[in-house]
Amino acid sequence: MPMYQEWQPGKNTRVAIWKVEEPESFFEAQTGLQTDKKSAVRRLEHLAGRFLLQYLLPEMSLDHIEVSHLGKPYFPGNGPCFSISHSFPFVGVAVAPQAVGIDVQTLQEKIVRIQYKFLSPEEQALCNNHAARITLAWAAKEAAFKRYGLGAVDFIRHMPIRDMQVEGKGAVMKMEFLREEPSVQIDLHGGIEADFAWSVTV
Repeated sequence: MPMYQEWQPGKNTRVAIWKVEEPESFFEAQTGLQTDKKSAVRRLEHLAGRFLLQYLLPEMSLDHIEVSHLGKPYFPGNGPCFSISHSFPFVGVAVAPQAVGIDVQTLQEKIVRIQYKFLSPEEQALCNNHAARITLAWAAKEAAFKRYGLGAVDFIRHMPIRDMQVEGKGAVMKMEFLREEPSVQIDLHGGIEADFAWSVTV
């Protein structure tokens, strides 16, 4: 079972990341689900995400999941909140009593060339042209975007990262979310692994 790792980055937040090495049939058997995604990779990501959610919340039925008009899956009513992210072959899930966002991004050197599209000059200085840190910053913005689920957001103007502290494989970040009035201060945890970076709102 390729559970990559589990974390508890906040008091009530749980995170798990899975490396997908199993065939589609494994996840179908474990979840009782099938998916109509056209791409084989997308089918694996979808099923693995549901499988990992079931692992973290065994008391919840996957059949109860609904999808918002923005495409965000959720449990209706007072069910626990969750967020799913996939960047093949890695799938991440975060669960919490309140709204939560997670993002996982595989590491690619080409992100250095396009960092200006989502990082301000100040944020680029924080990352110091380091591909893994840039990927971590991208994951942090995606996690916050999923957490608030407000639709269109300018990643540079509305989501400035004010601080990034990386120690070993772990990281903590502070972001100001300016899409709302008044602005919201967001704390994020994350990390840089050998093949991917991840971040979750706490």
